[in-house]
Amino acid sequence: MIDPGNLFDKLVKRGTDFFTGVPDSLLKNFCAYITDHAKADNHIIAVNEGSAVALASGFHLGTGKIPLVYMQNSGIGNAVNPLLSLTDPLVYRIPLILMIGWRGEPGVKDEPQHLKQGKVTCALLEAMEIPYAILTRDEADLNDQLDACYASLEKNGGPYAFVVKKDTFTPYTLTHTEEYPAVELTREEAIEEIILSSPPEEAFFTTTGMASRELYELREKHRMGHERDFLTVGSMGHASSLALAAAMQRREIPITCLDGDGAVLMHLGVLGTIGTCKPSNLRHIVLNNGAHDSVGGQPTIGFKVDLCAMALAAGYPEAHRVYTREELRALFTARKGPVFIEVRIRKGNRADLGRPGTSPETNKKALMDFLRGEL
Repeated sequence: MIDPGNLFDKLVKRGTDFFTGVPDSLLKNFCAYITDHAKADNHIIAVNEGSAVALASGFHLGTGKIPLVYMQNSGIGNAVNPLLSLTDPLVYRIPLILMIGWRGEPGVKDEPQHLKQGKVTCALLEAMEIPYAILTRDEADLNDQLDACYASLEKNGGPYAFVVKKDTFTPYTLTHTEEYPAVELTREEAIEEIILSSPPEEAFFTTTGMASRELYELREKHRMGHERDFLTVGSMGHASSLALAAAMQRREIPITCLDGDGAVLMHLGVLGTIGTCKPSNLRHIVLNNGAHDSVGGQPTIGFKVDLCAMALAAGYPEAHRVYTREELRALFTARKGPVFIEVRIRKGNRADLGRPGTSPETNKKALMDFLRGEL
């Protein structure tokens, strides 16, 4: 396995001292080391992977140095446009290193949302004509791989990618922590309050990560069934768009989107679409813990920006920030949406939290039957 500190030092010695990206569980030890050791101005946790490529490119334009962008392979899609129309050798020829976590690697057990992405990860890089290597797990080979990377960057310009398998890095525990005000609720407690206070005809769309897993287990706990829930186990940042279109087509059904701070920030422009369309039956709840909780706890800017002010500016008639069960429960009265609710919650989750026991396709069919009144 690779010591993340050793890799960091080797990169810095070669002139790569700017890091940006979206955290990934396979890269969490490396990302944590970067957070603890990179200069404050030289590490930006981006809202999405395309933005990270642009940030890295701006750094290169300002310094002439080679930056590094980290991401999960699920984020390649967000990065394709700037990789091909900005950094490519046929356009601006901007050299940068991509560090890509290989979720869904063929032959390695993983969740269904990662299977196709894992299968085509290397093929995508080949289609984009981005040279790449599978990052070694042997420290003795690391220098040779880095030398080949920098030689390619110098000769060809454009990006060079390292694809990172599971268990490549030795453990490293993040010591840098954000100072946040104490809050009462966990995410699971907030979701429980929401579903218990909602009418039985309400449908839910949940964001990728822990929220979908916790909603599934809470339905089991309260013997409620799962037909009202669409668990957006992939497609980070898109649950609110799914909920918006469904709400506009089924205006007689109350619909709630359970979003996360990292997810809503990833595609923030959707707030403007929701605020303009104004479906009166939509409630948009952001469970904000200021962290990418499911991929190592790296901080987001969720506690540093005013999401409620953004929602109001985007056209939502109402926006509320709550901290307690009582404040949350008080909002579950007659409403004319779209209503935006930010719930400040604590980081973390139960150690024994399970995963959905149904397939994505089964989940989809049950939700569609519910929305069409066929259950």
